[in-house]
Amino acid sequence: MTIASPTAAPLPDPHVRALAWAHGARFLTTASRLPELPAGDLPELAFVGRSNAGKSTAINTLAQQRRLAFASRTPGRTQHINLFEVGPKDAPDALLADLPGYGYAAVERSAKLRWQQVMAEYLQYRRNLSGVVMMVDSRQGFTPLDQRLLALMAPRVHSGEVRLLVLLTKADKLSRRDAQKSLSAAQSELSAMATDASDVGLILFSALSKQGLGDAAAHLWDWVHTPQAAPAQESPAG
Repeated sequence: MTIASPTAAPLPDPHVRALAWAHGARFLTTASRLPELPAGDLPELAFVGRSNAGKSTAINTLAQQRRLAFASRTPGRTQHINLFEVGPKDAPDALLADLPGYGYAAVERSAKLRWQQVMAEYLQYRRNLSGVVMMVDSRQGFTPLDQRLLALMAPRVHSGEVRLLVLLTKADKLSRRDAQKSLSAAQSELSAMATDASDVGLILFSALSKQGLGDAAAHLWDWVHTPQAAPAQESPAG
């Protein structure tokens, strides 16, 4: 398992390169069902987490753009898969996927059930899915819903087909001691997720202070530009 250092330091060249790459992200399309997603071979890096986990904010922070991904003031409002191209405009090399949040009580039950099914199909069967960035509140750790999502992704992560990066968000609110406790607890939770340590990453992250920003961008860049196991056969849903 790859764990980023919680201490701040000048950005090394790979981080600068990765952040410049992420900065070029632009909106591509939105889809309410898997068949509406574009065909093609570009790897997709999906952002998942609870409805108040800050997925859209994390995408905006990584891309250094304030309004690239829509961050609603009301958690649970995003009910589409939003895709963003990354890489040269004339030859994009990856897509970022902002998935609907889960677990927000105010969302109508029928909408919850529908999106649970869409997300499950996407995470289990989407052929283009290459990596998952999971947002977890560093002060709370993995909730039961987070653990269910990990279990859903476990077979593809364990096989090396899909990589996983967990961002322990709101890390700026933790003391150094509590930050280390959060890292240790999350590491224990993820210890059985992959046979290859490079397939699972863990970073203390703060959109406010930019802690972990360079490490997160470098993970995504490496996912796209380094070889990976061939994806499994996709179901008709994806």
